[in-house]
Amino acid sequence: MAAEMVTIHGIKACDTMKKAFVWLDGHGIAHDFHDFKKVGVTRAMLERWCDAAGWEKVINRAGTTFRKLPDEARADLDRDKAIALMLAQPSMIKRPVLEKSDIVEIGFKPDRYQTLFPG
Repeated sequence: MAAEMVTIHGIKACDTMKKAFVWLDGHGIAHDFHDFKKVGVTRAMLERWCDAAGWEKVINRAGTTFRKLPDEARADLDRDKAIALMLAQPSMIKRPVLEKSDIVEIGFKPDRYQTLFPG
């Protein structure tokens, strides 16, 4: 049986990404890395992640990039506005985004990863 394809999306220099890489490597989980700072992110990817996890979880409102936005850009946020903001500035996407089969996991929590990769 072929191993499941795992893709982790994010930014190389992010501390949370580094923790996720260490966890995956430490558990022998092969993965592809998609650096959305270098390669970019598509509307289709963001829509898939928002559909799976909710746009409220995908956009990182605690991050510096979001907090530096003018008030009017942060006001009246909805799915479409959040996707447009994340397309324009991928740094606003909460990291990491891990995709495994049809599962999308936003952020890194060791206990959640343990649930996704039992054994």
